[in-house]
Amino acid sequence: MPSSSRRAAVAGVSSVIALVTLTACGGGSTASTGSAAKLQAAPAAQRLAGVCPKTVVVQTDWDPEAEHGPLYHLVGPGYTVDSDKKRITGPLVIGGKDTGVDIQIRAGGSAIGYQTVPSQMYVDKSITLGTVTTDTAISVSAKQPVTAVAALMKKSPQILMWDPATHPDWKTIADIGRSNAKVVYLNGSTYASLLVAKGLIKKSQLDGSYDGAPARFVSDPSIAQQGFATAEPYVYQHEVSAWKKPVKYQLLADVGYDVYPEALSVRSGDLKSLGPCLKKLVPVLQQSAVDFAAEPSATVKLVSDLATQYNTGWVYSEGTGAFAAKQMVGLGILGNEADGSIGSFDMKRVASTLKTFTPLIEQSGSRIEPGLTAQDLATDEFIDTAIGLK
Repeated sequence: MPSSSRRAAVAGVSSVIALVTLTACGGGSTASTGSAAKLQAAPAAQRLAGVCPKTVVVQTDWDPEAEHGPLYHLVGPGYTVDSDKKRITGPLVIGGKDTGVDIQIRAGGSAIGYQTVPSQMYVDKSITLGTVTTDTAISVSAKQPVTAVAALMKKSPQILMWDPATHPDWKTIADIGRSNAKVVYLNGSTYASLLVAKGLIKKSQLDGSYDGAPARFVSDPSIAQQGFATAEPYVYQHEVSAWKKPVKYQLLADVGYDVYPEALSVRSGDLKSLGPCLKKLVPVLQQSAVDFAAEPSATVKLVSDLATQYNTGWVYSEGTGAFAAKQMVGLGILGNEADGSIGSFDMKRVASTLKTFTPLIEQSGSRIEPGLTAQDLATDEFIDTAIGLK
């Protein structure tokens, strides 16, 4: 879904959650503890100096969160935080060793005026990689073409959720569709049209008035509501004081929303020139995903700390981050593809997604590049198939 709507859910929830402040929220740049001077050099295969930009710039689609964990896991000691521009810059490390270049991770959402990541990539050519979901890549293909080079997540964490006490008979999204309950979602979300087209939800059930706040769900638990498997189940049970009980849900990925969410992408025209860099950088990104999955706690703390320092209204507790990291692995959101590697693409699935979403996106008024193929949208050219979760 568009970056402007990706995380409306928890953004709204955050307004009612109390969070212990981890660091000062003042403006300007803040140096981290630690020093990059003591870092050992990474092995030659992971040395990026001379082939990659001196600073690898990554534009994300939202504020810091655990779904971006493999990216933030690359930030080494001695980093600086610019709380005005909402970005962190530091040595790009893998396995605690210096690759010879820096990484800068920029927040999305309000930090970029809720614009799409591709639009930022085409305005600012210093951006090396952006996190772009497959349906977004299709929708901007005519004017801002991007090609994904590594999958940040294997499948989408997006869900429809409901109150099990009100609806004990609901087990799946199809059960919601057999009722007359309202499905409250953010207007413009592509998945809503998909659910209607597949006959899982009736068009009359759709209510596009979702604003991210928990008040509607709390006051009217007869509805179904959008959310993320990596956040809402924890947040509603532990941090929304007016609820404090479990919710049930089904992943949209289980009913045909088979996009690659927030895939790490480059401007399509830069694919060739960035090739030498990507050949070494993509396996580093893959290994970082493996390392984050194995030990996420330090990165989760950094993510929560950054959310506090950026002070955008986005509240992200360490508890939510720890839950998200565990859910990502447990639900296969972060995991290996069929070839056993992490970060790779099932190109048949990309082709199927293109076929499914093209008419839905065109119906919404977007112009898709004529003749667009799966190979335009994603490539496994730089993937190291030996790197995966064990």
